[in-house]
Amino acid sequence: MAVDMFMVYVGVYPTVAQAEADYDVVKELHRKADLIDAYDAAVVERRADGKSKIVKRHETPTRVGGVLGGGLGLATGLVVALFPFAAIGGGLLAATTGGGAVLGALAGHAAAGMSRSDLKELGEHLDEGQAGLVVVAVADMGAKVERALKNAEKVESRELRADTAEIEQDAKAATA
Repeated sequence: MAVDMFMVYVGVYPTVAQAEADYDVVKELHRKADLIDAYDAAVVERRADGKSKIVKRHETPTRVGGVLGGGLGLATGLVVALFPFAAIGGGLLAATTGGGAVLGALAGHAAAGMSRSDLKELGEHLDEGQAGLVVVAVADMGAKVERALKNAEKVESRELRADTAEIEQDAKAATA
């Protein structure tokens, strides 16, 4: 089993626009480093009703997103692990391509790669703002990603260990 080491960065923002601005900076950072396919990111909005919604996302096509054809990856899986009833676009995540089984597999792998206390702390961290940015990046890009979250009021980072081959296998099984 080949376990890959990723870093998860969670930034808390007073507005979605500020989170999206940092999302764009992170995307450009990876494009310039020729690592555009080496990260996942999701902008999360806390709605007036207290529910969470993913308003923007980037998933690596060479990982789970390519298998599903629906563009879901570790960042989305982590958001599902933190906020099980999060919405994406206009609907619940469970209603998107691949359905609940795939999302459950992604959330399971994202959650299994972190300690329970780390997951709890990240969820509480995101609860502090009106918007959040979740970035799952290769460990080598860590310091650059953290510096790119300059609009965040607060940034937390944690290690995430994941077997991408196992994730891909589970995603294929869930869609079969």
